[in-house]
Amino acid sequence: MNGLDGAVIAVAGAGGPAGRAVAARLARAGAQVYGADADGGRLRESMAAAPGARGAVVDLLDPEATRRWAGEIEHEHGRVDGLVHLVGGWRGGKEFGDNSLDDWAFLHDLLVRTVQHTSLAFHEALARSPRGRFVLVSAEAAGKPTAGNAGYAAAKSAAETWTLALADALKETDAAAVVLVVKALVNDAMREARPNAKFAGFTDVADLADEIAGLWSTDATDLNGKRLCLNVP
Repeated sequence: MNGLDGAVIAVAGAGGPAGRAVAARLARAGAQVYGADADGGRLRESMAAAPGARGAVVDLLDPEATRRWAGEIEHEHGRVDGLVHLVGGWRGGKEFGDNSLDDWAFLHDLLVRTVQHTSLAFHEALARSPRGRFVLVSAEAAGKPTAGNAGYAAAKSAAETWTLALADALKETDAAAVVLVVKALVNDAMREARPNAKFAGFTDVADLADEIAGLWSTDATDLNGKRLCLNVP
């Protein structure tokens, strides 16, 4: 079975701008979308924009809560066909001395722990699916860190490495784990707030959503373990 029609897809971090765009795009293509976010207000707004989507307030830093969320989705449908990880955030500065271990602890939880918890919670269901996809959205910084973003770059790099280990676990299945790399993301609210900014090389969240939707129409063997760069030279 190919494409998104009837696919059961979980979106972690569904309350942010990227989550809202992705959930709406997947739902319009016929997927049954289940969004999770720690912010109930933002989550409700995102789910309202995605036809038929359902949301759950989940602390993805709690491994048991994350497993319950995964189990509830699979129990209801008998399968899970995708997990899109969109939990994001940034802390850093301009100089190397601006890096702090407090920022690292924050980013480690946000960008690494949530990937670990969601992948461990969903990987068995994804492996059983004939079209399972685990999608991590990462950043160019993971491969090209700058002086002031050591914590962010290190966390993104760790998340990518963890995802590639999942890809190795899926190599004998019809599922795939894939990393999508962006320089940064931009949305309409950011453009309105900074009308003179060029956002050169940034990926619009709507374009990201289109790229993610296309992963269910691409063979797993062409995706698994790949690091695909969007708007990144």
